[in-house]
Amino acid sequence: MAISAKLVKELREKTGAGMMDCKKALTETDGDMEAAVAYLREKGIAKAAKKADRVAAEGLTKVEVKGNKAVIVEINAETDFVAKNEGFLNLVDTIANHLLDHEPADVDAALQTTMSSGETLETYITDQIAKIGEKISLRRFTIAEKDDNSVFGAYLHMGGKIGVLSVVQGTTEEQVAKDISMHVAAINPRYSSRDSVPAEEVDQEREILKQQALNEGKPEKIVEKMVEGRLKKFFEQVVLIDQPFVKDGDQTVEDFLKSKGATVSTFVRYEVGEGIEKREDNFADEVMSQVKK
Repeated sequence: MAISAKLVKELREKTGAGMMDCKKALTETDGDMEAAVAYLREKGIAKAAKKADRVAAEGLTKVEVKGNKAVIVEINAETDFVAKNEGFLNLVDTIANHLLDHEPADVDAALQTTMSSGETLETYITDQIAKIGEKISLRRFTIAEKDDNSVFGAYLHMGGKIGVLSVVQGTTEEQVAKDISMHVAAINPRYSSRDSVPAEEVDQEREILKQQALNEGKPEKIVEKMVEGRLKKFFEQVVLIDQPFVKDGDQTVEDFLKSKGATVSTFVRYEVGEGIEKREDNFADEVMSQVKK
């Protein structure tokens, strides 16, 4: 039978499921609304849809390496309890490997890729939401490549709350790259070198420092020298190679790399939930919600 837009809209309002899922459910059940609701519940789609407006700010990062390719990914859940669940850990591994195999351009493209089971990644995640009982989302990922004269540095801190993937050129010593990733995890630089800092950001910082110096009553003729000195501190805060090396504060990261004949091609640092406004839950209530599940 022909499925009307009105019927699809009604089912969508009842379940919160997507339009195409509602249309398919109604088609499969010959337009029977109750049967369509049951169909969506059986598939886990209605249950997953009800969780769509929840905040998923916990979760894990993961780094997976295969030959000359690597991926770093952040996958979110609602609570730290679920982030330690075996099912969630398996999901993270499955998604990381799937992303490496398919190399999609972005999250939207990734969700439409086909799993070995024949379902899309989006459907796989929806099914896992129904099984695990929390909203789960693939938030972001980066795929990196290296050549035979470089090495990946993979580092996970706090069991994956912070993940770093770096590519270090000029060496094949994995420990060198891992040390760089450990530094990035601890200090959180934003750029690999001064050249990679946007000119407008440097100009803005220079102007702020200039006004600060003038407001302090410093003579204008020495303000420029003061600004350049203070700008050096700014670069130490945001530029990787300008920072004191976390494992040896007597040398900079650049000094450490030079001693190994190496340079950093790139690095990516993910911290779970950064930039997401977390809800303020009562801890006891959170525990009880897990017990009830």
